Amino acid sequence: MVLGYNQWRSINELIERAKVACQESRKIVDDHFAVQRKMVQIGSNTKRKIKDYKLTRYACYLIVMNGTPKKEIIALAQTYFAIQTRKQELIEKEYNSLSEDEKRFYQRDLIKKGNYSLNQTANKAGVKNFDKFHNAGYRGLCNGETAADIGGTMPEDLLTPEKSLKELEKDKNKEILKQ
Repeated sequence: MVLGYNQWRSINELIERAKVACQESRKIVDDHFAVQRKMVQIGSNTKRKIKDYKLTRYACYLIVMNGTPKKEIIALAQTYFAIQTRKQELIEKEYNSLSEDEKRFYQRDLIKKGNYSLNQTANKAGVKNFDKFHNAGYRGLCNGETAADIGGTMPEDLLTPEKSLKELEKDKNKEILKQ
């Protein structure tokens, strides 16, 4: 039994509906629903090949969203997706209401946390030269090219904001203390 469905035929119909949603979203169906064959025991020491799928996370989401809400597990998953979608909408709305300085502060905090996590993982993996490590990462994102190679603006040539992040943080802390 899968997702509350007892028959393979029902699951297969559900997968086919999810594939249609994938295709109509202009995604490559085979990238998300890889068909495989596997041998299964069917009794009296006999085996038979059956169709199986290797699914991406996206495919799993589509399958659940296309399921019947009469199945409790499907209804719970659909409710979860509705809640998560609303949370994301609220986060985006809140982010869009921030001033440009607050957005800079927020983005810098995300980058700081991401870099910290990356550095911890790299350190555990034995990386010693973090300058070369990070440079290789940036170049990997740009097909081996540097910012100068692709005509990008070098960080030192970017416009300087009116206040630094440290000044913004100091002002923010002063505001908190006033309250």
